[in-house]
Amino acid sequence: MSANPTAATAETATVERVQQHRRYLMCRPEHFTVSYSINPWMEPSRPTDTALALRQWQSLYDTYTELGHEIELIDPLEGLPDMVYTANGGFVIDGVAYGPKFRFRERANEAPAFIDWFAANGFEVAEPVEVNEGEGDFLLVGNTILAGTGFRSTGDSHREVGEVFSREVVSLTLTDPRFYHLDTAIAVLDPVEGAGGVEKANIAYLPNAFDERSQAILRERYPDAIRVSDADGAVFGLNSASDGKNVIISPRAKGFEAQLRERGYTPVLVDLSELLLGGGGIKCCTLELRGGTR
Repeated sequence: MSANPTAATAETATVERVQQHRRYLMCRPEHFTVSYSINPWMEPSRPTDTALALRQWQSLYDTYTELGHEIELIDPLEGLPDMVYTANGGFVIDGVAYGPKFRFRERANEAPAFIDWFAANGFEVAEPVEVNEGEGDFLLVGNTILAGTGFRSTGDSHREVGEVFSREVVSLTLTDPRFYHLDTAIAVLDPVEGAGGVEKANIAYLPNAFDERSQAILRERYPDAIRVSDADGAVFGLNSASDGKNVIISPRAKGFEAQLRERGYTPVLVDLSELLLGGGGIKCCTLELRGGTR
């Protein structure tokens, strides 16, 4: 790492970012509402607008398709308003889908729906024993799995996911209840590392969402990471999706938008303010499908 952070940033900005074709699983928020509270963002007394949630979700869907990405859909089920947050429905690498096991009973019935979808769509399913909430708490950075704990997925699930995928797992502890899933505090900026991608995949993260041990790990492993401000984190700026060039983010994360442009990425702004009432943003609504038969 350069001793001069400004010089390092300027050098990084000269890198030409390469867009990678991605395949995502999404779910229309036809039954979206906030009727219970399992995170600090959910206030059942606050009215929600399902029609607005649908329009905002459609904008995200359209953005992905306009960028050339492939979208698969899982049918929304009545009584499961949080199914729209498909990132929690599993973790998929090389055609293997590690299924979810939700912490809260309100979401428990989502698990068999996602597992059945994977099985019906050409994925090898690894049934979970431990409590885990899929790509909400597991992020693939190069060949390494960053795994979150503290609020939802248990530490034992970190061992289990490592056994399923035979990859290094780095455990990180979240400490702020607003950022209860790892994907609210870390964004993977480069989905492909190595052949056809970047030499070393990079991330953006919110330092104050983690305990001191985890912050030290992130500083050491990702010295060139974008460190996002508390203000941008608080509007779910890090709950974003990247294809290696285009980074879909909240329009309210102004500082993060500028940081991405400095590094040569192209921010694409999509407002999911209504779905944030349920504690989810862009990445929450986006499950990466890596591999499979299609």
